[in-house]
Amino acid sequence: MKLIFSRKCSGYFLLVAFAIYSSTSFSQAPDFSRLVERHSPAVVNISTITKVNRRASAQQYPNQIPEILRHFFGDPDGRNRQAPPREKNSLGSGFIISSDGYVVTNNHVVANADKIIVRLSDRRELEATLIGADSRSDLAVLKIEGRNFPTVKLGDSDKLKVGEWVLAIGSPFGFDYSASAGIVSAKRRSLPNERNENYVPFIQTDVAINPGNSGGPLFNLDGEVVGINSMIYSRSGGFMGLSFAIPANVAKEVVKQLRDTGSVERGWLGVIIQEVNRDLAESFGLKKPQGALIVQVLEGSPAEEAGLRAGDIISEFDGKEVVLSSDLPYLVGSMPVGKKVEIELVRQGKYQTVTFEIGALPKGVGGQLLTSKSQQKQQENRLGVVVSDADDGVVIDDLDPRGVGASIGLRPGVVVTMIGNEPVKSVPDFNDIVERLPANRLIPIRVVYKGMASFLAFKLPE
Repeated sequence: MKLIFSRKCSGYFLLVAFAIYSSTSFSQAPDFSRLVERHSPAVVNISTITKVNRRASAQQYPNQIPEILRHFFGDPDGRNRQAPPREKNSLGSGFIISSDGYVVTNNHVVANADKIIVRLSDRRELEATLIGADSRSDLAVLKIEGRNFPTVKLGDSDKLKVGEWVLAIGSPFGFDYSASAGIVSAKRRSLPNERNENYVPFIQTDVAINPGNSGGPLFNLDGEVVGINSMIYSRSGGFMGLSFAIPANVAKEVVKQLRDTGSVERGWLGVIIQEVNRDLAESFGLKKPQGALIVQVLEGSPAEEAGLRAGDIISEFDGKEVVLSSDLPYLVGSMPVGKKVEIELVRQGKYQTVTFEIGALPKGVGGQLLTSKSQQKQQENRLGVVVSDADDGVVIDDLDPRGVGASIGLRPGVVVTMIGNEPVKSVPDFNDIVERLPANRLIPIRVVYKGMASFLAFKLPE
């Protein structure tokens, strides 16, 4: 029998089908009520008080205070020096991990606080002691006095899958014990901090996170904490669909060290790296863009002792593949100091294996500025640049705005230290290398600008 649907009938059929699909989809959504009921007592509200010097505040924002009102705050000339400090309050979340009162939260929630108050689900308010904090992972451990506190367990964040349901509990905008659910949107997100460091492969979710959620737990359906909510991406200050959590497996090691010693020791290789894009991959002879490209080896570092060089591309670390450059800092930082580790790298198109001993990350690590000697100079060349000698290469003094160098972002003050796989130590070196470069082929060039090294790729015309 042949079935014929009119437009009206087929529209009705589609409407019914959509209703059935929608009801089925909603019926399959998890019920979070038991999870919230069981684990929310271990979630806490954290408020802090920080004393801020009024005179310092007036100096910090001099143009934001009208002239007629400045004497109330204390002018930079020293008036009202004895004005009492005002109190600055902040709000966040946290969770209890032990029955004797250890609490995990974000470092930025309690940083520089003079007083930390933890409010429990039964409305008790207890003053907390800061056991230790780590700005690199944005984690802190607090201690409240008492016994038999409700607790939650840190789970295995490596088992999380994209698309998996997760639940956050916290105090957004001060609304205690608010629950919001969503899915894991992505894993291993690279979000460098203000020092351009990245020791946390963040979990990205679409769970509604807002100010006050910071430091609160992110649960899986088994009721395990798989992440610590840390930040959001927002143009308005509120939730816009992207939130980021610190993986529980990162937190486990950091929290253990903070509880044991009050600080965190990390493994150190001693290299500055960058991402390998498509052009760089081709210029270095790679089949695809992946790995961590070394742009600088720090003096006295384990990397220098192991013989690593600028231009090496680390493809594997301790048996784990390095796909993105952001994979490497976490892998190195999580290693115990003194452990011997093998790394696989690509050097001049060939794979090599190097063994080195993990060092301890120094408190302050940075590159060195390269300065110009201003000795030998030359005229424009195939790159369209004018260079002179520098301490560690040649510095660009001038360039043709229509030349190859300008097209890849070179500018006066940029120091060139390597072209292809050859080091550039002087103007004659530079001239010789550039003259021998093949045309219509991508070539890597290592440059340093304002102390920051990086690789670029360029192609010379016929």
